[in-house]
Amino acid sequence: MKYRVVFRERAKQDGSVADNPSSFLDAQLDDDTVLDAVLVGRNEPDAQHSSEVLEEDDSFLSIGTEIWEYDIADSKEEDFKDALLNSGMVIEYEALEAGGELGIS
Repeated sequence: MKYRVVFRERAKQDGSVADNPSSFLDAQLDDDTVLDAVLVGRNEPDAQHSSEVLEEDDSFLSIGTEIWEYDIADSKEEDFKDALLNSGMVIEYEALEAGGELGIS
């Protein structure tokens, strides 16, 4: 089963990524759960202006997103969903096959 997962991503004042959101999920999964993982895209924080530096007044807008697609082993789907919920970094996820369930919000 394939899933599309949207992680929240914090940015530093200089616009660089402050954390690696997918690592919060990876730490909770065993080696047999994820068959493949691909970074699909990234949305920059709303505070990122043309200067590529977060302005002091906009630092509260320093959240962007990373979008990943995961291919999960058939017997590990529940483990994967539990890890998504426990990661604290997932905004939402969607099954890309068979019904397309949507979770978290």
